Amino acid sequence: MLIAETFYSIQGEGGLAGVPSFFIRTSGCNLRCAWCDTPYASWRPEGTDRTVDALVTEARAWPGRHVVLTGGEPMIAPELPALAAGLREAGFHITIETAGTLPPPPGLACDLASISPKLANSTPKAERAGTGWVARHEATRWRPDVIRAWLAGGHGFQLKFVAAEPADLDEVAARVEELAAGGRAIPPHQVLLMPEGTTPERLRERADWLAEACKERGWRYAHRLHVELYGNRRGT
Repeated sequence: MLIAETFYSIQGEGGLAGVPSFFIRTSGCNLRCAWCDTPYASWRPEGTDRTVDALVTEARAWPGRHVVLTGGEPMIAPELPALAAGLREAGFHITIETAGTLPPPPGLACDLASISPKLANSTPKAERAGTGWVARHEATRWRPDVIRAWLAGGHGFQLKFVAAEPADLDEVAARVEELAAGGRAIPPHQVLLMPEGTTPERLRERADWLAEACKERGWRYAHRLHVELYGNRRGT
């Protein structure tokens, strides 16, 4: 499978922020987010072919027992279920970071589904992505039936939204209500709001109003700890 990078670091996002984790970043994505911070796994996919056995062996070399499967969009990799199964057999806690645009296959090994549905702020400009990718992104970024399939998977989950401005909060609320209307109520503390930004300064600029909004609505504020610790660079 095509792997953009592997590294051992501190989980920077979501409910397991701060936990030492081994990251396996697949290469390739079915979206083109305007603010994507890993273009080498999406806009310009790169990487090397790795086997499942080699990746599991590398994960075993580190002291942490948490593995994060991320991308790009890891669910487009045909070998992803086999990799997750191998990691489960090796005794790892598995987080899968996905945009929630592709359903989980039956029996997928996953302990935490970290689902990050994309808001309108993610849609790229046509002059950068081309009109074809803009249309594809818009048609793909929000798939409530797919997200409900992830929520029904029997594992832990978190819904992680990227907010760039206060107007994004209304869209988040509408999306959560839409999921609830389909029969799955979402506990507010499992709705995570993350400030958009790739520098500590930009994150802090958005932290004040975003944290207050989370207090008002019962949502969870989710900072990007790895950016604070290491900056926006690969291998972190």
